[in-house]
Amino acid sequence: MLRTVSPVDGRILCERPLADERRIAALLAAARGARRAWARRPVAERAAFCRAAVEAFVAKGPEIAEEITWQMGRPVSDTPGEIRGFEERARHMISIAPEALSDTDAGPRAGFRRFVRRVPLGTVLVMAPWNYPYLTAVNSVVPALLAGNAVILKHSAQTPLAAGRFADAFAAAGLPRGIFQTVDCTHAASARMIASREIDFVAFTGSVDGGRAVVRAAADRFISTGLELGGKDPAYVRADADLDFAVANLVDGAFFNAGQSCCGVERIYIHRDVYEPFVAAFAERVAAYRLGDPTDPATTLGPCVRAGAADFVRGQVAEALAAGARGLIDPADFPADAPGSPYLAPQVLVDVSHAMRVMSEESFGPVVGIMPVAGDEEAVVRMNDSDYGLTASVWTRDPEAALALGDQVETGTWFMNRCDILDPALAWTGVKDSGRGCTLSASGLEALTRPKSFHLRTDASA
Repeated sequence: MLRTVSPVDGRILCERPLADERRIAALLAAARGARRAWARRPVAERAAFCRAAVEAFVAKGPEIAEEITWQMGRPVSDTPGEIRGFEERARHMISIAPEALSDTDAGPRAGFRRFVRRVPLGTVLVMAPWNYPYLTAVNSVVPALLAGNAVILKHSAQTPLAAGRFADAFAAAGLPRGIFQTVDCTHAASARMIASREIDFVAFTGSVDGGRAVVRAAADRFISTGLELGGKDPAYVRADADLDFAVANLVDGAFFNAGQSCCGVERIYIHRDVYEPFVAAFAERVAAYRLGDPTDPATTLGPCVRAGAADFVRGQVAEALAAGARGLIDPADFPADAPGSPYLAPQVLVDVSHAMRVMSEESFGPVVGIMPVAGDEEAVVRMNDSDYGLTASVWTRDPEAALALGDQVETGTWFMNRCDILDPALAWTGVKDSGRGCTLSASGLEALTRPKSFHLRTDASA
């Protein structure tokens, strides 16, 4: 049985049976039986179904936003933003699909017609996480359908209601049966699906260990996998930065969603000339958070997804403090914080080093470490000293310096004066242990197809 426990109050939100082998076989057969007809539909028709599904989804936005809070703990004041983000990404991918999926002409050649056509892969398995249950899933679900694939969505056991909301929206849009389906199953059953001949692409968002499990399951097959595996995202504040602006945005980038964002800011490097004023303003702003019941509109920091996740961060912080780091936030100022509870006070650590886990290992919680640096050269070395490479940011008034630094930093997305955000017009991708492949943009659509070349002799004398 799948049981989802709410981090808000510990109650069981839902229980449902996990799919057995017969149920999974039926899902795969339904996808196989429906996908050829779906692939033959013009892109404009597929886009119309997706557009109708988006409208049906958005119409239920307030209910869906409240469900997010109960399933994973984000404050109700913040969850509506996920509905808006879902709509923005879906509508953008729908708008670019006709051009992005159109034939690519190889150029004129007398007596021949030559072009490359993007054709669907078949059945796409989307494995989505709990931290942004709609924003992460929509990155692959809608583009895969636009590209002509059938989709099976396996959502996190923490957010199973999200899969149902997707299914409801596509049903309301009249999507043909078998094109979009959902499944609740064990990790072992997921691995067997991937290893079977029925899955043609896996889009996975989750942990590095989860990504390795996906790769192992697919190892004997020649299929592609898209892996978005998290990060330890750095920020660098140059001496010429607008400090007030940088502080406000980096606090939000580090602590939004209780720090449970794959592209959240987890380490910050400050030019030593502005280190002291930055740190003082940063800590003051973090101390103003209100930790508590996320269903209360006044709450600005909700719980971690579960007690174990909060205790993992507590362990990182305790080790850092024992090794000489200083915490600038007093947990006693946050009465909701308690050992063994998912409610965890935010923390800002200084006097840290890269020998500490909190500066090298993904935290995925409300903590950030801050270090001074002598300048650009040291900042680049520090930022690249990581197993991850999802996003990174620089805070400066000098665009040319930002571009020069961006060419040196090992990351999938490079920001200037912003962080912790996705632009659906840009490829969402990572390097190193942050994964491989990409979603969103025209590149994301391309990843969900394969190229098929057409070489037609139209003149026998040619």
